[in-house]
Amino acid sequence: MFVAIASPVRRALLDTLAAGPRPVRDLAAEFSISRPAVSQHLRILKEASLVTEERFGRERRYQLNPGPLREVGRWLTYYEGFWRDRLGALRDPSQPAVTRTGRPARTAGR
Repeated sequence: MFVAIASPVRRALLDTLAAGPRPVRDLAAEFSISRPAVSQHLRILKEASLVTEERFGRERRYQLNPGPLREVGRWLTYYEGFWRDRLGALRDPSQPAVTRTGRPARTAGR
């Protein structure tokens, strides 16, 4: 999943597909890379279950599958809170440091 969304081209493809299903030729026209390169990026997104492919004759249309991104969003939400707490402790030294689990960290004096 993270490998699939690591590429700026693949993230741009996902953004484009958020507007609705598109054939490869239309997608390729929006990028400065070749159509085979766009197809290769789409294959990686498909393997990560981020897009689905449907054939209409010789044409392949791709559609965004946002489900797996929800899982990434939930995972990131945890870390947003973690870092918000850590940065808040930097601003307010009276706040205790916390561990990854959200528990106060032990200090040498305790």
